[in-house]
Amino acid sequence: MSEGENRSNAMPKAYSPADTEGRWYAIWEERGYFRAGRPERANAPTYTIAIPPPNVTGTLHMGHACRTTFEDVLTRYHRMRGFDTLWIPGIDHAGIATQVVVERQLARENLTRFDLGREKFIERVWQWKEESGGTILRQLRKMGASCDWSRTKFTMDPDLSRAVTEAFVRLYEEGLIYRGTRLVNWDVQSQTVLSDLEVEQEEGVQGELFDFAYPLADGSGEIVVSTTRPETMLGDTAIAVHPDDPRYQPFHGKSVKHPFVDRLIPIICDAELVDPKFGTGAVKVTPAHDWNDYETGKRHDLPQINILEKDGTLNENAGPFKGMERFAARKAVKEKLEELGLARGVKKHVMTLPRSQRSGTVVEPMISTQWFVRMEPLAKPAIEAVEQGRIKILPEEWVKTYFHWLRNIQDWCISRQLWWGHSIPAQHCGACGEVHVSRTPVDACKKCGSTQLTADPDVLDTWFSSALWPFSTLGWPEETPDLARYYPTQDLETGYDILFFWVARMIMMGIHFMGEPPFSRVLLAGLVTDERGEKMSKVKGNVIDPLDVIHGATGEELVAKAEKAGAKASGIKYLKSTYPNGFETYGADALRMTLLSYSPQAKRIALSIKRIEGYRNFANKLWNASRYALMRLEGLDVVAGARPTPSSLPNRFVLSRLAHAIRGAREGIDAYRLDDASQALYHFVWDELCDWYLELSKPLLDSGDESLVRETAETLLYALEVTLRALHPMMPFITEEIWQRLPKTDAAETIMLAPYPDAEADALEDAEAEASMAILQDVISRVRGIRAEHDLPRAKHVEIVVEALDDRARKALEEGRIFVEALAGGTLQIEADGKRLAEPHAHFEGAAVFAGPSVRGAIPGVIDPEKERARLTRELAKIEKELDALEKKLGNESFVARAPADVVEKAKADRDALAARKAQIGASLARLSG
Repeated sequence: MSEGENRSNAMPKAYSPADTEGRWYAIWEERGYFRAGRPERANAPTYTIAIPPPNVTGTLHMGHACRTTFEDVLTRYHRMRGFDTLWIPGIDHAGIATQVVVERQLARENLTRFDLGREKFIERVWQWKEESGGTILRQLRKMGASCDWSRTKFTMDPDLSRAVTEAFVRLYEEGLIYRGTRLVNWDVQSQTVLSDLEVEQEEGVQGELFDFAYPLADGSGEIVVSTTRPETMLGDTAIAVHPDDPRYQPFHGKSVKHPFVDRLIPIICDAELVDPKFGTGAVKVTPAHDWNDYETGKRHDLPQINILEKDGTLNENAGPFKGMERFAARKAVKEKLEELGLARGVKKHVMTLPRSQRSGTVVEPMISTQWFVRMEPLAKPAIEAVEQGRIKILPEEWVKTYFHWLRNIQDWCISRQLWWGHSIPAQHCGACGEVHVSRTPVDACKKCGSTQLTADPDVLDTWFSSALWPFSTLGWPEETPDLARYYPTQDLETGYDILFFWVARMIMMGIHFMGEPPFSRVLLAGLVTDERGEKMSKVKGNVIDPLDVIHGATGEELVAKAEKAGAKASGIKYLKSTYPNGFETYGADALRMTLLSYSPQAKRIALSIKRIEGYRNFANKLWNASRYALMRLEGLDVVAGARPTPSSLPNRFVLSRLAHAIRGAREGIDAYRLDDASQALYHFVWDELCDWYLELSKPLLDSGDESLVRETAETLLYALEVTLRALHPMMPFITEEIWQRLPKTDAAETIMLAPYPDAEADALEDAEAEASMAILQDVISRVRGIRAEHDLPRAKHVEIVVEALDDRARKALEEGRIFVEALAGGTLQIEADGKRLAEPHAHFEGAAVFAGPSVRGAIPGVIDPEKERARLTRELAKIEKELDALEKKLGNESFVARAPADVVEKAKADRDALAARKAQIGASLARLSG
C-alpha cells in the first residue's frame, strides 16, 4: 500500500495509538476493505455475522466494546482466510427507550407527547434520531469494527418495515397471530404492556403481609385472608379454600359481602391455588390482577374486574377509591378496613417485586386486549434445530436453559401502547367491530361494507422486528441476490442475557420464514463488570467508558462525567479512590487484547485497568521488537516472503514455536476460545520472540558469516511478518502500522487482506530444535538467576563450567556455546567427565552451583561465604515453615479422605520436593561451615 511505502521505514521510538488508529481506520473505510462482495471473492465461501443492533439511544459502553471485539476478531479472521465476509451493522429503533428519551426532552419544554399529538410526536422522534441517534455506530469505529458500513440498517427503514408487515400478515393468515383478552404485564409509567422478558424480578424486598376479614353474607362469621396488595381486594371475585381443610368445610358454598362495593363474593374450593399451611389457609382471588388468580378464575369461570386505569390510578370499579393513585389507594384501603374493624394485623414479609426493565416502575398484572403470537408451533422446530445439531450453542451449558424456556414457552404479547415503533397492520371497523389485517390499508370493511375504519393504535414490540434481523437486513421478503448468497449466516455472537429476548426468536422466525436456521453457531458471552465483579452502574460510579480507556482521561474528568450521570456519593468516593489519576492513553488494541484475554464463556468479565495497562505494554513490546528488527535488517537485501529453511538452532526454534502459536490461535478462534487464541500469540511474542529469539539473533547477525547473517535476517523478518498477520484480527491498528513498514514482495494492499497464517504452511515444527533450545534456556536462566542472586553486574564476565548428563545435552551445549556465552555473559567450559562437578566445592572456590534436568554446573568465584550462609539460612527457614504446613495437612485424616486424589498427590509431591531441597541446603550449609 502506498500509505506504508511513502512513509519512512524508520520507526518512531515510541508507539502512539493516537497517531495511528484514526489514520488507518479512515484509510480502511475509504478504500472499501470492509465491504462484502469484492469481485475477487465472487466464488469464495461466505462468512456472515450480524451485529446485535444497539439501541438508537445508546452510547458505547464496555459491553458493546466486548461484543464488538469478539465479532471483529471473527470477521477479520475469516476475511484473511479468503472468505467473502459480511458483518452487517445496524441500529434498533428501541421503542420504549427512544420514546422515553424524547418525552424527557419534551418535559424540559413543559410539553408532553399528548400536547404534540401522535403525528407531530413521531416527527419529533425522527428529528431526534437524525440529530443524535446512531452515535454508537460512530463510536464502534474507534474500536476498529470492520463492518460493511455501506449496508447499515435501521429497524425502521422502509425495507425493514415492509418485512415486518409481511411477517405479521403471514403469521396472522396462518393463525399464529391472534387478538385476545388476557392478563398482561402493564407498565403504568410508560403506559404499555410488557412481555415477561421485559420484567425484572427484584428479590428480597422487605414488604408486609396484611390480614383482613370478609364478613360472611349470612352474618354467621368471617373469613380472614392475607395480601401484600390490599388495594386489589377491590377487584376480588372469590375467596378460595382447600377442599380438604376441615376449618373451612362449613364455609363451602357460602358467600362474603364486600365491605366497599355492592358485591357478593363466593367461597370456592381450589386445591391447586390454596396451601392450607400457608397464612390463614384462605386466599382472596383477583383474576384481573394476579397471575395465579387469573388461572383460578378461568377454572371457576369467575368475573374479571379490572380496577386500574392505564396510568395506575383506580377506575370506577374501585368504588369510593376511584381516581386515587394505586399506592395511595393501598394506604387508604388499609385505613378504611381499620375503621370498619376488619383489619386483623400486619406481618413483615420478604417478597419479590416485578419491575419494568425500562422505566423501573412496579409492574401491574392487568386484563387487557392485545395481539399475541402463538409460540408453541414456532418453538418446536427451534428445539429440533439444536437437538439435531444444526445450531450449536456455546458454551453448551446454555443448551439446557434454551430447551427449558422453549418447552415451557408462553404466547408472546407483541403489541405495545406506544407511538414510536412499527404500526400493527390492522384496521378496526367502527360499525361491526371486524378486524382487518392486510399489507396495505383497506378502504371499506369486508364484512359490512362500512368505511368507518380506524388504524390499530398500537405498535409492535421492538423484539418482533429484531427477530427478523438476519434475513430482513438481506432484503427479505424480496428474493434478493444478497439473501441468496449470505443467508443463512454462520455465527451469532451476543450476550447470554438476550438468549430468549432475541436469539431464540430469531431461530424461530428464521426457520419459519426461510426454511432453515438463521445461523450455525450461537456464541454467548458474559457481562463485563468492574474489578470487584460488580455490575457497572452509573449510580455506583463504576462505569468504565471504553473511549476514556482508548484516548485517556484525567481523574477530574472521570469524576465530572460520573457526577453528570447521577452517581451517588459512595460511587464518587469509589471512583476517586480507585482511579485517582484517571486513565492513560491505552489505545484500542490494548483494550481489545484485554477483553480477549478473558474467557468469552465466563458469565462475568471483571475488567482490570492494570490488565489493560499490561496489554498497552505488550503493544509497546511488539513495537520495540519490530523497531529492533527493522534496524538490524537495514542494508540487508531481504524481503518477507517464502518460509526460510534455516540450519541454525535459534532460527529453527523460533519457527517451531511460531507454528505452535499459530495452531493455538487458529484452534482458539475456531472453537470460540478467543482467550486461548490471544494467549497463544501473546506468550509467543513476549516469552519466545522478544525474550529469547531477539537476543539469540544478535550473535548470529554479528557473526560475520554471510550465509548465517542472511538466514537469520530472513528468519527474523519472516517470523515478525507472520506474527503480525496472526495478531491482526486482535490488534488491527498496530499490526497494520508495522506491517506496512516491512520489506515485502507481492504483498496485499493491506494486512487485513493478506492470508491468515497456517501452522503447517507457514512454519515448521521442530521438536529436536525445541528440546535443544530448552537445554540452553535452562542453563542461561540458571546462570542469570545466580547473577541476580549474588548481585553480579552484567558486565562482569564469569566462567561457566557445565557437565552434560546425556548426549543430547552435550550436543545442544556444543552447538549453542555462543548463545550461552552471549546471553549468560561468560565463558562456557564443557567438562569431559563429571568428576569435578560431582564435588564442585572441593574443586571450585566460592562456586555457585546449579543443576537442571540434563545439565549441572558451577560458577566459580562468585560466592561470599557469609552472604551465602545468610541467604541459605533464610531459604531454609522458609522451607521448614512450608514443610511443616504440608506435614500438618497430610497428617489430617479428614483432608486425606475428602480432598480429590490429585490434590492429595500434589501435596505429597510438594512435601517430597521441599524435603529434598531442605537436605540440599543442609549439605550446602555444612560445607560452608567446614
